[in-house]
Amino acid sequence: MRSLTKEQRQRFLSSLTPTEAAALKFDWPFWARPNQVAPKGGWRHWLILAGRGFGKTRTGAEWVRALVEGGKARHIALVAPTMNDARAVMVEGESGLLAICPPWARPRFEPSKRLLTWPNGAVATLYSAEEPERLRGPQHDAAWADELCAWRMGEAAWDMLMFGLRLGESPRTVVTTTPKPVPVLKRLIADAHVHVTRGSTFDNLDNLAPAFARDIVRRYEGTRLGRQELLAEILEDVPGALWSRAGLEACRADAAPALCRLVVAVDPPASSGEKADECGLVAAGLGADGHAYVLADDTSRGLSPHGWAARAVALYHRLKADRIVAETNQGGAMVAALIAQVDPGVPVRAVHATRGKVVRAEPVAALYEQGRVHHAGAFPALEDQMCAFTPEGLSGASPDRVDALVWAITELMLKPKFTPNIREL
Repeated sequence: MRSLTKEQRQRFLSSLTPTEAAALKFDWPFWARPNQVAPKGGWRHWLILAGRGFGKTRTGAEWVRALVEGGKARHIALVAPTMNDARAVMVEGESGLLAICPPWARPRFEPSKRLLTWPNGAVATLYSAEEPERLRGPQHDAAWADELCAWRMGEAAWDMLMFGLRLGESPRTVVTTTPKPVPVLKRLIADAHVHVTRGSTFDNLDNLAPAFARDIVRRYEGTRLGRQELLAEILEDVPGALWSRAGLEACRADAAPALCRLVVAVDPPASSGEKADECGLVAAGLGADGHAYVLADDTSRGLSPHGWAARAVALYHRLKADRIVAETNQGGAMVAALIAQVDPGVPVRAVHATRGKVVRAEPVAALYEQGRVHHAGAFPALEDQMCAFTPEGLSGASPDRVDALVWAITELMLKPKFTPNIREL
């Protein structure tokens, strides 16, 4: 169907009889994407970690429907963060069980009993994760756990659910959730009997409202919230790190105000080639409000010395910066000479590190804590490095992006003040 033109699809659908059209409408394997189809193998739990709009609810409901219609489940548990969620999303929602089951096999819902009953006698009972004790006693041969990471009493509710999953030859569970770094999710990911499927909002973007893509995706793409809710990434803070993800979100700005200074900071790699460290390249400006604004992260890897110098000069011109600040520990006068070869008119301030990376970074981290540094947009790779940078440094990698950031903010806010004309970025 996806390969057909709109006219071809219309002709095909018009050629179907009412019976064929109804059968096709409810043929989930025909419509589903590959990552919405239950995996093969001997898994016990199918964990679907996906962003908003991926189709998690539809996938969970269709999995339950397939079990019931195939006679593979008779007593099913439907568990949601609250009882209202179980009813409004899992049962009565647009992608819930009542909507996706065909008329000839649609269950009867009795809200007062929290019960769904199919024509073949299979039943599903609704549970709230806020009441784990309700799961004590009932037995099930299948379970659908929705938005597990939003369960207020996640550990207790999951444990009670597992104790009751003891009917049939191979009781199984599907878990549909947007991920968060909660203990019960970490346990599942580490379990060898769990099959993990990952997906994002972008997998299903063609089926979502254009306004959602235009407004929500554009606004949150690259931010911590967007990476969690859209890309379904599990984002954790590293204990002792100089920056936290929550702190970075608090300092995010949609755009920079009028700027009175703008610099491009370069942290050159010690060597060149594909295996060399990254060349840190970060631009930041000083606002008329006295706050610093991070504007760009053009860090790159694998460039020749002339390549990264040209990249720095290009960023300088693109943002109309005042100067390039370049660390010279690795290259001495060579760094300024390389930039001069690309464009001799670009002013360069050479800086030499006499203190360790962490000591240099701590005053900059303090400025973030004071709310005096902001990110004008989202810089995922830079922010990942910042949130992994501890007093011991960055484990397993060189913090080139952080180094460049530190040089830029130091130049703007921890050096004697310099105030050219205020301009708009």
